[in-house]
Amino acid sequence: MAELPGFIAIETGEEGGLPLAIAWSLPDGRIKHTLIQPDSDWLDNEMVSLGDYSLEELDNLGVSPLDVIRELETDHFSETLYTAGVNDDEASLSRLFDVYGIDPFVELAPADSLYSSLTPGEWSRARGDMFGEMGFEPMRPEQEVEVMLLLHQRLNESE
Repeated sequence: MAELPGFIAIETGEEGGLPLAIAWSLPDGRIKHTLIQPDSDWLDNEMVSLGDYSLEELDNLGVSPLDVIRELETDHFSETLYTAGVNDDEASLSRLFDVYGIDPFVELAPADSLYSSLTPGEWSRARGDMFGEMGFEPMRPEQEVEVMLLLHQRLNESE
């Protein structure tokens, strides 16, 4: 089996809030996913949104931003990862790295850029159809990454 491109998705609170959960794929198609413990500086704003999670849930089940960075570095140092939402995911990723004053060591690119044979919008429609077929929610990063992987395999089979 050929190596698959790396896909990444980050779940945030409302209005581009805190990074709450992250998922990325590995070259063999496996998916890593975790909740993220919010840094104390992120919680200074009274209007902070934790989405569907409680602070206790994120603290107990999540991992520190530094652990997320270390794991991502182990899996994808100096690579391009593909995402359905470049701007939102870049902002969230930057927030993780900013806690430690580190520049991100991965580059994000739009997932649809992998498919030059598709016209604008075709990839987005195919992605939406795949979410419907799978019964998944686009807001869950592990499901987003799985959809991008499956869609990639489907689009490469049809070429």
